[in-house]
Amino acid sequence: MTYIWLIIIVAIAIGVVVIIRQKQLPASNRRQELPPLERTIFTLQIGDIVEHVGVDWVVEGKLIYDDNGYNWIEYLLQEGDRICWLAVEEDDRVQVSLLDPTDELEITGEPPAELSFAGESYRRIESGEALMNRVGTTLNRTSQKCRYFDYQGPGDKVLSVEDWDGNLEVTVGQLIRPSSLTLLPGDGRRVY
Repeated sequence: MTYIWLIIIVAIAIGVVVIIRQKQLPASNRRQELPPLERTIFTLQIGDIVEHVGVDWVVEGKLIYDDNGYNWIEYLLQEGDRICWLAVEEDDRVQVSLLDPTDELEITGEPPAELSFAGESYRRIESGEALMNRVGTTLNRTSQKCRYFDYQGPGDKVLSVEDWDGNLEVTVGQLIRPSSLTLLPGDGRRVY
């Protein structure tokens, strides 16, 4: 009977030592968590494919905005020489928009409450300042924070003005249904 208790105590001691040693291993020796194979608009990774209206876009970069705890994501998508931004946010509902950069709107100073672009009127619906976290290519969006001004136009049209340390970037596009996108996992590497 004493031997049985001795074996049980030794087994418990070995288990405790193994657990303690695993916790002391450096993070580089631990198994890294792999991204899920099935993608959602919230889990896209560099190299993934986003298909929309017959065009296969490659995810080349990712910006995560944080405005005092409210977060949203913008993915830089590229197809050949064309780029666009896929903006994904969730407030009361998921809102997804596809935005193209444009140089056709000249803004000086503070963006106004209303503006006109391509003959249509846009009204500012939101503005603020966000801190940034970035992955991959993000073009000239390199500062640690940006001021943003979001506008709603007729129908599902949207326009965004972002101030990156004095460099204004304007994107224009429309709200889209998340179900209109086909998302395919890539190999984790940039294509362009």
